Amino acid sequence: MNRVVVTGLGCITPIGNSVDAFREAMFAGRSGIAPFDPGSLPGVLLPEHGIRFKTTAKVKDFQPTQNPAQHLTSGFLLTSELGAQFGIVAARQAIAHSGVLQHYDPAAIAIVSGCSCGGRAADEDANRNLYLRGARVPPTAIIRTMASSGTSNIAIENGITGPTLNIATACASGTHAVGLAFQMVRSGMAPAAITGGYEAALTYGFLRAWDSMRVVSPTSCRPFAADRDGMTLGEGAAMLILEPLDAALARGARIYAEIVGFGMSADAHHVTQPRAEGAALAMRRALADSATILGAPGPDMLPSVQRVGYINAHGTGTQTNDAVEAAAIHQALGEFAPHIPVGATKSLTGHSIGAAGAIEALATVLALDAASLPYTAGVTAVDPSLHLDILIGEPRPLAADRDLALSNSLAFGGLNAVLVFRQYRA
Repeated sequence: MNRVVVTGLGCITPIGNSVDAFREAMFAGRSGIAPFDPGSLPGVLLPEHGIRFKTTAKVKDFQPTQNPAQHLTSGFLLTSELGAQFGIVAARQAIAHSGVLQHYDPAAIAIVSGCSCGGRAADEDANRNLYLRGARVPPTAIIRTMASSGTSNIAIENGITGPTLNIATACASGTHAVGLAFQMVRSGMAPAAITGGYEAALTYGFLRAWDSMRVVSPTSCRPFAADRDGMTLGEGAAMLILEPLDAALARGARIYAEIVGFGMSADAHHVTQPRAEGAALAMRRALADSATILGAPGPDMLPSVQRVGYINAHGTGTQTNDAVEAAAIHQALGEFAPHIPVGATKSLTGHSIGAAGAIEALATVLALDAASLPYTAGVTAVDPSLHLDILIGEPRPLAADRDLALSNSLAFGGLNAVLVFRQYRA
């Protein structure tokens, strides 16, 4: 079994369109959540938009027809929607960052991405024109709406013919994608992998649908806060390059972190009402999986639970989700739970659905690399009933004797995925 490390990073997010910009904004606590103009949404039909919430987390300054670093050819623009384009450019950054194509056969490299919603703007526009005007549906409608469009175009741009797939498990898509890519590289099924997630679903219909569920904050996402009042919808992409530790060392690659565990579970309970037992099971499975690398300290404890120094929580900011996740952390980590720093970067980036887990994996890797833990923006008073050490106010140093971090994703349908990262020390 290979040890697997992260050697390349790329992103397009509401807080930065490069890893350097993302890192700086994350540690500064500079949120990408802002008021949006309903008139700018794809699919708006009526002057009275009827959306009760006022903010989203949109990507800014993404200009593939003007910015050379983001340039996409006319072919890619014709066959992909905005979310896929985010993914293509984020993958391009990560590939260049790592030099992976210079060291591995593109016939064997894997691409595993997460996207849940696909090209919502193309879908809504085509349906609006069809039903209201009787207009012809463009022949590109199908390929623009496919959730796997970005994955395919990443392969096309880079000439990669290895295993290539997209995962759609709602809010856990990006985490499932990274976890499956990790397993492929660890087992030797693929010598290296490009993995992450992308999403851009901030359309009129999508926002109206979420508004009807009454879970979106009228102000801003404040996970684990005493006054939390809901989630904020976002968009973006993040991509990671994974490869075996031995190969990365042999070629002198920059190593950001090691992935040591991955766990999955299903609540088997309800489509929208999560259960703490399901999320706790995914966390325990992820920690148990890490035994192949870390070893087990004893019969009564999961591998190195006492070494967990950070949890990047799913942390949506809704009353129910945050309370259930807190309970799951207590169930999974027992007596250690109240002493582990917990943060939620959705307070910065919003909830980007299929891309959320990938963006949060990026945040977790950068936190370990810097030995500094980003705080939960906008939270001034933590809900005391949760009994967790929520990071607020300013970044906090990672404890020297705690080199592990969890990244949680808890999706609608009760689909849970958890990654365990370890700080890399040469």
